[in-house]
Amino acid sequence: MEQLSAGQKLDKAFDKLGEKKTLSFELDLDTDAATLKALDAKSDPEPGDEIPDEAAKLLSDAKITLTVESKKPLTESGEKDIVGMAMKVSSPDGDLAEYRMIGDYVYVRADVDTIGKLTGSPVPPADELPPEAGAFKDVLQGKWVKFNVKEMEKAGLGGQEDEDSPSPAPSLDAKTQKKLMKSLREVVAREVKLKTADGDGDTEHITATAPFRTLMSKMIGEIRPLAKDLPPGMDLPTDKDLKDAPNAKVTADFTLKNGELSEVNVDLAKLAETAKVKKLGLTLRMSDGTKPTAPAGAKVLDLKGMMQGLFSGPGMTDDAEFGDAELGDEEF
Repeated sequence: MEQLSAGQKLDKAFDKLGEKKTLSFELDLDTDAATLKALDAKSDPEPGDEIPDEAAKLLSDAKITLTVESKKPLTESGEKDIVGMAMKVSSPDGDLAEYRMIGDYVYVRADVDTIGKLTGSPVPPADELPPEAGAFKDVLQGKWVKFNVKEMEKAGLGGQEDEDSPSPAPSLDAKTQKKLMKSLREVVAREVKLKTADGDGDTEHITATAPFRTLMSKMIGEIRPLAKDLPPGMDLPTDKDLKDAPNAKVTADFTLKNGELSEVNVDLAKLAETAKVKKLGLTLRMSDGTKPTAPAGAKVLDLKGMMQGLFSGPGMTDDAEFGDAELGDEEF
């Protein structure tokens, strides 16, 4: 009965998440820079392509927070029901990047200096940009900027009214989604071993253990027939990828508080195989979240006007003598 009761408790906990209208997720990579460097070295990177120390430290310390707000319970929500969304990447030294979607507007800000140093692509000082850059100067200074999604669509920047724009991304219909979720739950029920343990006070822990390659292979096998209906960029692992994946057992610890799922910890250390790792895991925390709000003082970022201004300056006319440029005789 323990296996059945643990599964039922998890099902109810996930159902409670779906009943909420506002929900926040916080993803934290539970590791350290030395472990990330060891994993990178095991992948045999080309000379010069090794992960920089600064990037390894950032990844080990960074957290990603995602908040979604809907007019309906999340399990009943479609794209049109989502009224607010916010995502933030933060580190102990401060926020690196933040995105909010409120109504028709998208708001963004970023610590571009820090990001530039980490990626090895420093950005120019804001005062060196031409006047045509407009609110883009605010971007370089880490200030909030905003743009109207519908106006961008009308202007032909990713809009549905642009005859040259791509067709809508494929998506799974509701009936197929439910069928897929049922199949995946059956795979989990067969392959994952569940165990319950009491926690402190009103908390309870459920641990789920499964061989990684076996579980992934069977789950991908259920998804593969639907690959043509998945959004672009969601490439599924190949059979060779799955064959090369380690089959070590991975354990996930689900924390339930008053029957609601509050945290998931996944121990991935065994997947590192021969790499020397101290700790390697993922922590996902759930909470009711706070309603995403529009930040004050955000300037409008006119992307189309900015691009036209930056790329139509002196010397960029139709009769510019590109033939004499160094690239003119190159073969590609």
